[in-house]
Order: sequence, then structure tokens, then C-alpha cells
Amino acid sequence: MENIVQKVKDEIKNVVINAIENSIKEGLIAVNDIPEIEIEEPKERQHGDLAINTAMVMAKQAKMPPKKIAEIIVSKMDTSNTFIERIEVAGPGFINFFLKDKFLEETLKLVYERGKDYGRVNIGNGKKVQVEFVSANPTGPMHMGNARGGALGDALASVLQYAGYNVTREFYINDAGNQIEKFGYSLEARYLQLLGIPAEVPEGGYHGEDIIDRAREFLEIYGDKYKDVPSEERRRALIEYGLKKNLEKIKEDLELYGIEYDVWFSEQSLYDSGEVYKVIEELKQKGYTYEKDGALWFKMTLFGAEKDDVLVRSNGFPTYLASDIAYHKNKFITRGFDWVINVWGADHHGHVAPMKGAMQALGIDPDRLDVVLMQLVKLIEGGQVVKMSKRTGRMVTLRDLIDEVGKDAARFFFNMRSADSPIDFDLDLAKEQSNENPVFYVQYAHARICSIIRQLEETGVKIDNIDEVDLSLLKEEEEKELIKKLAYFPEEITIAAKTLAPHRITRYVLDVASLFHSFYNSHRVKGVEEDLMKARFVLILAVKTVIKNALDILKITAPERM
Repeated sequence: MENIVQKVKDEIKNVVINAIENSIKEGLIAVNDIPEIEIEEPKERQHGDLAINTAMVMAKQAKMPPKKIAEIIVSKMDTSNTFIERIEVAGPGFINFFLKDKFLEETLKLVYERGKDYGRVNIGNGKKVQVEFVSANPTGPMHMGNARGGALGDALASVLQYAGYNVTREFYINDAGNQIEKFGYSLEARYLQLLGIPAEVPEGGYHGEDIIDRAREFLEIYGDKYKDVPSEERRRALIEYGLKKNLEKIKEDLELYGIEYDVWFSEQSLYDSGEVYKVIEELKQKGYTYEKDGALWFKMTLFGAEKDDVLVRSNGFPTYLASDIAYHKNKFITRGFDWVINVWGADHHGHVAPMKGAMQALGIDPDRLDVVLMQLVKLIEGGQVVKMSKRTGRMVTLRDLIDEVGKDAARFFFNMRSADSPIDFDLDLAKEQSNENPVFYVQYAHARICSIIRQLEETGVKIDNIDEVDLSLLKEEEEKELIKKLAYFPEEITIAAKTLAPHRITRYVLDVASLFHSFYNSHRVKGVEEDLMKARFVLILAVKTVIKNALDILKITAPERM
């Protein structure tokens, strides 16, 4: 019984299906097919704990008013040996289910027994999943989009692990192709300038201060050693140094951000192994390419894309599309991932259909590839949009953000909304030490519980055996609402994994914190009658467990003191 809510839903489903089947047998309802039983949590508390609209779905087929159908179904229900206490027909034909208090008691026991594993489910069955995220160009520092992608991708990977998938986190290093050539020309220009030799950064090159920094560091190490060598040799040395240095910095910043990758995959390795050329040849052999204007084109329109695209330029060099197709073939065929998830910026939306089409062309089910597209981030300070770092006078980087608000606030704020929603990141709010700041509010709930537990333990109160605690004493509305919320944690993990929506966990833990604060502001734990005190002790232990588990998924600290 990992997921008590799912257990209850299964009970309701069985009770409803049996009641419909019996109604059909007795000639009370005439339908050929029993519809899928959709179970929902009503928005209004008075409408029960769970509800179904099955009678309304059946009305047309049964040629009866939905309310009448609902009443017949309910009359045939057998709820013995279930968590269902009572059933009501409401409105035009909704069937509302009210659960026994035993449901709440079993929830607390389950949280207590499972501890740090409470919330884990096994919908993944060990299926091999790769989550590729951030994958910033190693030509410069990471920006706000990378910061959001990092928080989102890492939390998604954690949710999938919690849901029973075998997850690999991967960073794809774009260390080949056109942008690396531009990187080399830009570094060369800055290096020559520092030597007093006139040189211009080429059109479309990199003009950032970080390029000057890399060229200056290179000069300090090698002096004028590369002043008179052929340009190609100079650029090669500068690229090798610059990429190594930038990657070290990217890894360092991501570790500060709480992200550890299982695999750092080099684009250049696909050229070195010949995989890019092999995949181009395979697409040629299958008849999915043609030549035009000296270039080789991929017939993407055959697979639902709006237009065809170039695989090999007229100068003989493969495009980024070619290496990306080879990369995805490597994921599915060479390394055998069952499911691949890419977290990309919204500006990559035009790349989704071609990539899925290319998989189809290679005989790989395109549904095994999912792409999460995330919208832009705006930094707000003092009500104004921030574009530059106060410290450096340059664009705000991931490192600037961590220095400014800390890892916890950054990760929490970036995971508060779905990937397809733009984010206004309020720097002032993220630094605020008050209940207005959502991450502070959640962390304070955890610290507050830890403080209560310390006080109880200091007075000798402890739980030796949960079965000896009378949990039926938890009858207050605030207690019941809080326990019911805790019951839904495994369900939230399940939905977040299925919908690739880790922000659900952030919203969920905020709700738990809010319900805890409401409970604690209305009811005492310490100083009440001993049996009730022990029951409430079990309750706050369960809340602490769930908050900690949710924050662990988000890789956010759960402080014991604040």
C-alpha cells in the first residue's frame, strides 16, 4: 500500500463497476459499454473526499436522466471492507464519496512506517530514462534560462526516480560545429589585441567580457608563444584552453546549484566515432535525403515538419541537425534508453518536429522522445527588470543569482510554475526572511516542527509504538485536512512523473506548509491531555517527513533551526 489514495480510488472503481454490472443484469440500466470511471477530488469540502460523474457520461447511452442513473448505481453499491463511509448523489448526477476516519489513521501509520521513502511509487518499473537538461554552450557563462532549465530538469529527474524509473542525468556539450569556430575566431582576435596587434572579432562572433578574460588568462600562461604561428594552430590552442576552462566553471557552478550529472556527453565524440556520418548515410540509404544547391537535405516534411532542412552544407560540413540526430540515435540505439526527455528553451520549439521525424525515419518510435519547452525568465528588482549584474556590469549569470539569493530560493522559485509559463523572478522576495517568501514559509514550517519535537522530547514524550497511539483523537477540521493532504503525496509524485511537471511538488509542499501553519495557529501540541498530545506528535512527525521528502526531491535544504 504505497499509495493509499490510489488504493481508495481502486476501491471506488470496483464498487462502481460492480454496481453498474448488477444494475444492467437486473434490467435497471440498459447500456452496452461501461465508461472509464474518472475519479476527482471535489473543490468544495462539503461535496465529499472524492467524486465521479459516471452517471452523466452514461445518460445518452442509457436514455435516462443522469440523476436517476446515479441513484440506481448507488442503490446497488456494496461498500463493505472499504474506506468508504457514505455516498451521496448531488446536483445533476454527481456521486460523492465520504471516507472513514480510518483512512486518515492509516495515512499517518503509512508515513510513520515508510519515513524517508514515503511518497515513492513504482509506476516506472525500472524503465531506463535519460533526462538531458541545461546543455549550455561552453562558449560562455550560464544565464537565467540555464538556471531555470537546471532547476526544472534536476527536479524532474528526481520526481522520475521517486516514481520508480532508472534515471540518467545528462549534459550535452556542444563542443563542435559553427559556434566553436566563432568561439575560436573571437578568442584569437582578443588574444592578438592584447599583444597589441590589430584584430577584429568577426561578425556573429562572441563579444562578451568572458572572452577577453579567457584570452588574458591564455596570454598569462603562454605569453606570445602563439603570436607568429599559423592562425589555425593558434585558434586550436585557444579553443582547447577556452573550452576546458569554461567547462570547469560550468561544472563548478552547477555543483553549487546542487546538480550532479551522471554523463557529460561531447558532441565532438560523435564526429570522432563517425556516428554523424553513419546516420547521414543511413538516411540517404532509406531515401530520406536529396541534393539541392550543393547541399544535402533531409525530407522532414514526410514526418510532419513544416519544411525540409539541411543535413550537410554545400561546403561539406554536417549541420547541427545532423549531429543532433546522431546524438539521439546514440541515446536510443547505442545506449538503450527506453525514454528520452529533453528540457529545451522555448526558442527550440521548431527543432521538436524535425527530431521526432528523424527518430521515425530511423525506425525509433517518436513517442519515446519527449521535449519539455520552457519559457523565458525575467529578473525583477525594486519593481524593475534587471538585465545587468551589479557586481560585474555584465549579463546576470547563474553564479550571480546563487550569490544573490542562494541555491534554495533559486531552485524553489524556478519550480513554482509549469515550464510553459514565463517567470518573473522577484529578487527582493527571494531574499526576504518572512512568510511572504514561499521558500522561507516552507522551510520555517519544517524548522518549527523540529523545535516542537525537541521540546516534547525534552519533557520525555516519545512514540515507542504507533499502534499504541490513539489516532482517532485527531478530529479537528485542521487536523483532518492536513492528514488528507499528506495522503496525496504519492499521488502527486505519480501525476508529476506522468505529466513531466515537477512544479506540482513545489505547489504541494507549499500547501502542506500552509495547512500545518493553520493547524498550529489553532491547536496546541505540547501541554494538552497526554493521549491527544501523542496523537498530535505523530501528526507533526508525519508533516515533517513529507516536507523533508518533498524538499529533498527539489534539492532544497530542510533546516532544523531558523
